[in-house]
Amino acid sequence: MLPSSIQISGEPLSGAEVRDICRGLRDNAVRLLSLRGCRLCDRDFARICRALAGASALAQLNLNLGVVSSPGRVKQLAEALRVNRSVQSLFLHGSPLTDAGLALLNPALALHPALVALDLGDCMLGDEAINLICGLLPPDGAKSGLKELTLSANPGITPKGWSRLAIAVAHSSQVRVLNLDYNPLGDHVAGMLAVAVASSRTLEVLDLEGTGLTNQSAQTLLDMVENYPTALRSLVLTENSISPELQQQICDLLSEGEEEEEAAAAGDGSRAQDRNRNRDGELDARQRGGPWICPGDPGSQMVLMTSGLGDSLLAETEM
Repeated sequence: MLPSSIQISGEPLSGAEVRDICRGLRDNAVRLLSLRGCRLCDRDFARICRALAGASALAQLNLNLGVVSSPGRVKQLAEALRVNRSVQSLFLHGSPLTDAGLALLNPALALHPALVALDLGDCMLGDEAINLICGLLPPDGAKSGLKELTLSANPGITPKGWSRLAIAVAHSSQVRVLNLDYNPLGDHVAGMLAVAVASSRTLEVLDLEGTGLTNQSAQTLLDMVENYPTALRSLVLTENSISPELQQQICDLLSEGEEEEEAAAAGDGSRAQDRNRNRDGELDARQRGGPWICPGDPGSQMVLMTSGLGDSLLAETEM
């Protein structure tokens, strides 16, 4: 049987439902488990965590909106994640973790071999938590780390904490999506993030909705997008004091970059097809005994050199 999903939202869980969830996890029949905002007793939460530890099919775990509601539950989740090897996405948005709770959870997160997406939005985090999170964004050449990170609505983080995160993002070889919406960042922090985006080779999505930015920040971001090649494809600036004209300019530039990249990729594909046709034609000519370009001929060498350049371009295309 193919793994399925269990999605329950905002309801109290009965003992029978908890037994079914645990059975599905133990039988490796659940790929997605979402208990968003559900209410259950501590004993049932512990039962689910024990089943989670050995669940090898589970890829996504959503415990948003207060399911992990105490230090005891944080410890139980951490113990389960130390054993689990399959969870790729963990959502804890709206959990009262605080810095102390994340300190309990962090060792399991740092050592997890599969985790690539983490949502810690509205978790009452501060600068100490940022120090731990930066460890989940290892620099180039280090171990693998997070590709998607959400830190929405954590107003306890100060500019010092955000500056540390910006440095980690600039040097991360993995992170592609960064959601910082509804934090009081202001123009100063936005400037540091612009430098991080310009330095990053992987960041594609940055959400700065409702972060207290003004036209000053927008102009800095516009200059960055206009003058520096980046991987950025989406920049969310709504709910800020930024003129619609500046927002549209940034959006247009990002769209142009994406269109140019798509056109270049299409061109590479056409050149590859032409090379294949040329090689097939050469082979057919040789098989028929007809004329073909001698490898010692200068024209042939030029063809081979051009072909080599094309191959190197294709080798750089992401899988």
